[in-house]
Amino acid sequence: MNGGETLDFEIRPNPQPVAAAERSALMANPGFGRIFTDHMVTVRYADGKGWYDARVEARAPIPMDPASAVLHYAQEIFEGLKAYRTADGGVTMFRPDANAARFRASAHRLAMAPVPPRLFLDALDALIKADRDWVPNDPEGSLYLRPFQYASEVFLGVKPSSEYLFAVIASPVGSYFKGGVQPVSVWVSREYTRAAPGGTGAAKCGGNYAASLVAQAEAIEHGCDQVVFLDAAQQRYVEELGGMNVFYVFDDGSIATPPLTGTILPGITRESVLRLAADGGYTVREEQYSYDQWRADAVSGRLREAFACGTAAVITPIGTVRDHDGEFTVGDGKAGDVTMGLREQLVTIQRGTAPDPYGWVHRVL
Repeated sequence: MNGGETLDFEIRPNPQPVAAAERSALMANPGFGRIFTDHMVTVRYADGKGWYDARVEARAPIPMDPASAVLHYAQEIFEGLKAYRTADGGVTMFRPDANAARFRASAHRLAMAPVPPRLFLDALDALIKADRDWVPNDPEGSLYLRPFQYASEVFLGVKPSSEYLFAVIASPVGSYFKGGVQPVSVWVSREYTRAAPGGTGAAKCGGNYAASLVAQAEAIEHGCDQVVFLDAAQQRYVEELGGMNVFYVFDDGSIATPPLTGTILPGITRESVLRLAADGGYTVREEQYSYDQWRADAVSGRLREAFACGTAAVITPIGTVRDHDGEFTVGDGKAGDVTMGLREQLVTIQRGTAPDPYGWVHRVL
C-alpha cells in the first residue's frame, strides 16, 4: 500500500552478503560506527503521494543529484538507538517509540514531511530481521541503528522540499569511549554555543552537530574528551555536551539536570534516567545550573558526582572539568556510586537482564 501509516516492505536480499567468517572477524573489535551490515531500508516521499516504495535492500551508495535540496539547504534529521541480543537469542530495542516521536518533532522543526510512527518502527524491525546475524553476542556490544531523512528534491530555491528519502542503516558497535566506562574530561567552551532560543537545539539535525565540531576540536586540543556548551544568551548556564545531556549529584542525595527550554536535545536516555532516579527515591530537579556554581560546588564538596548520558555512551562519569582559567575535579575524580548504580540499572533493563516495569523494551525477534 502507498501513502499510509504502514507500508509493505519489498525485500531484496543482498546478493553478496559478508561471509560468516569475515563478519565474525569484523565484529570481534568493531569500535563505533565503522562497520556496517549487509542491508539498509529506504522509503520515499512525494507531496500528493505520501510515503511509498518501502524496501529492504543491499546497503549501497545512494545516487544523488548535485542539485538535491539537502546539499544546499540542509533539510536533514536523524536518530540513534540500539538493538540488543538477549539471553534466549532474541533481539530487542530500547524505547524505539520515543525515537519515533522525536523524529517527528525534528521533522516538524525542519519543515519536513513526518514519518508515521508505525512506519518508523516497521522500518527498524525489517532491517533487524534482515541483519539479525550482525547483532553482537558480546555483552558490551549492540547493533547501533541510524534512521535518517533528507530532502531529495532536485531544485535550487529556499523552500521546503516536496520529496524526501527516509532510510535506516545499522552498525555493530562496542563501547563508545575507548577503554570502556571511565571518567571523561570535559572542556567548557566560552567562544562557541551549540544552540540559541528559537533555533534548532531541540531537533536532532546534522547542522547542530556540524556547528559543535570546532568546539569539540578545541576540547581535544586541550586534552579533553568532550566539550560542554553554555547558554547562548548569557554564556552562564550549562546546557549540554557536544552529543550528550548532563546530570549532577549533590551531597544531599538530590540529582539535577538542565531543563528543556528549546535549546537542549530532549534525550531519551535523559528522560529514562530522570524516571529511574525518581523511582529510586532521589529528589530530582530540572533547573538551570551555572558553570560558576558547578566549579564552586565541586570545590566545596557539595557536588559529589557529575555524568553525561546519551544513546551511544549510555551513562559516562565526568571527572575533570577544564577551561582557559584552569580546571577542577568532580568528587574524587572517579566514577561515583550513584552514577554507576543508575548506569547498571539502565543497562540491565536495556539488555533484558532485569525486569522492565516501564514497558521500555521492544521485542523484535
